[in-house]
This record gives sequence, C-alpha cells and structure tokens, in this order.
Amino acid sequence: MAVKLSKMQKKTNYDARLSKLLDHYTQILIVGADNVGSNQLQNIRQGLRGDSIVLMGKNTMMKRTIRLYAERTGNTNMLNLIPLIVVSYLLITISFITYNSMDVFLYFLKVWLMVCLGNQGNVGLIFTKGDLKEVSDVVAKYKIAAPARVGLIAPIDVIVPPGNTGLDPSQTSFFQVLNIPTKINKGTVEILTPVELIKKGDKVGSSEAALLSKLKIKPFSYGLIVQSVFENGSVFSPEVLNITEDDLAEKFAVGLSEIAAFSLAIHYPTLAAAPHFLINGYKNLLSLAVATEYSFRQAEKVKEFLKDPSKFEAAMAPASSVAADSSAPAAAEKEQKKEEPEESSEEETGLMGLFD
Repeated sequence: MAVKLSKMQKKTNYDARLSKLLDHYTQILIVGADNVGSNQLQNIRQGLRGDSIVLMGKNTMMKRTIRLYAERTGNTNMLNLIPLIVVSYLLITISFITYNSMDVFLYFLKVWLMVCLGNQGNVGLIFTKGDLKEVSDVVAKYKIAAPARVGLIAPIDVIVPPGNTGLDPSQTSFFQVLNIPTKINKGTVEILTPVELIKKGDKVGSSEAALLSKLKIKPFSYGLIVQSVFENGSVFSPEVLNITEDDLAEKFAVGLSEIAAFSLAIHYPTLAAAPHFLINGYKNLLSLAVATEYSFRQAEKVKEFLKDPSKFEAAMAPASSVAADSSAPAAAEKEQKKEEPEESSEEETGLMGLFD
C-alpha cells in the first residue's frame, strides 16, 4: 500500500524535481494551460516523450523554487523565468464557480483580479533538448474542439455560416432573439447570411451557447499555447520560431541595401557600398575618356563602338544567333509533327533529311 505523502513532502519532492530539470535543461517553453483536461495533458506528454518533459504545478511554488535555485547555484539567468509565471491559483479557484445570479459579485471580482494581475490562467513549463520549432509544432497538434459554455470568454470570433440548420420551424425563437435572418425551407430553418454571433473577448451568453449546441458547432479549441520561449537565459516571443532561413536572408538583403544607399548618400565608404562606388567611378572615368582624348584599356572598346556603330551590331549578332539557335529545335520539332501525315509529299520534294 502506497504511503500518503504530506503537503510538506510533496513540496520538497516538487522542489527537487524542478531543480533537477533546471540543472539539465537550458531550453524551456512557457505554455498557457487554460481549459486543458488531464486526458489531453497526458496525450501531450506522450507525444513529447523523448527529449521533452512537461511540468505543471502551482505557479507560486514554481517561482519560489526558481528563486531559491538561482540563489543556491548563482545562475541568475533563471530569474528571467519568474516574470513569465503568473500568480493564478486564486483565479483558478474562482474560475470553478458556476455563474448565476448569486455569483455576480464573485464573477466581477475574478475579472477585476485578471485585469490587475494581467493573468490569463495557469502556466506550465516544457523542458526540452530538441528543436524548439518542432516541439512547438507538436504541442500545437494536441488541441481539442470544445463547445461554447455559458460564461466563457471567447478566444476567437464565432461566425455562424449560412445554410440549412436541420432544425424544425419551432426553433426560430433562438434566431429571432439573436437577430439572425432566417427562412423556412422544406420544413427546416435556413440561415440566410453569415452572422458574427460572438466577438473575441466577449462572454458567452446562454442564448448563444444554446444555439451553438443545437447547431452542433464547437467553435473553440483548447490546448497548451506557447506564450514565451526561454533559451540560455534569453527570453523571446514564440513568433521567432517561425522565422526561416529565407526570411533571415531577405532581411539581411534589405539591411544591406539600406546601408549601401545610406553610404552612397553621405559619400562614406563601406563594404556594402564598395561595388557601387567602383562602378560609379568607372562610369565617371568612361564619360571623361569619351569626352576627351584621354583613354585607357577598358574605354577603348567603347570608343570603337561610338566611332563605328556597325561593330556594336556585329558584336550583338552572335547573341541573337544563339537565341535563334535555341528556338530552332522547338520550331523544327513542331514542323516535323505538322508534316508527319504527308510522308509522300516529303519524299517527292526531297525534304526527308532536312531535320535529321
């Protein structure tokens, strides 16, 4: 029979486990865990099994352990985690209250606390040694659809699409209350236009929840949401994980062009502007050579072209012939296909070996 541990022993064990993870991992994903059930969390743990460990717990306990760990080891980089872990145990307790006419005060107390503390719910930590982008993608896969329950704050806009609902005409009262245009079509209610039923950030009312339930629409999806990324003491937004090498190359090219433009504008030499300075200098020397008797090797050919434009046409002729030669096979193949049905005429006119 397993021995039941006291609260102090549980705290001690949790402190030791978190400290051990902080010793062995330098990459941590801070995730929001609102409305995530135990079964869903277990599936996420199984999906991340290998290089990643999911750790949940009271946020105050996490903060305390991290602070003591930093003092004990001198690793002050870990203190950057503390602002990312929100004190939410009071709000979690209040969130289990059923909203009805007797709990209005407690509901507004919860909203007030959320605004004051900037809280959005419970927080968990994912310790990993793998690629942060891959781990984040795995976490994003484990989301489940959820109905719109009364009292929930909508995380997204909910739009009811037009079309046949399959409901009988006696259900039109729901649509009338919500000002949704409908008509009766073949004995069922049909929605005429798309309707924005709930806006993001609004509380779901009883009428909206009942309608979505009748339409069998589950508008929300819940799972672990990556809020911040911690790596070797640095904290950055999860959007950084979506940056690819092509994005970096594009940003680098834009920055390089801006530096070159700035250098050219103030006539200050830099590596980015060096090719432009050289080309501009060559152009200036070339214009000077053309306008005067002065000449140099790179300008002699240009002077010859200016004296006798026919040489320029002759120089361009090989390029045009190469282009014509490249198009000749395609034209020949097309002509051959066209002439295939008239084999006898080709033999008579001696064209059999023309395209061989």
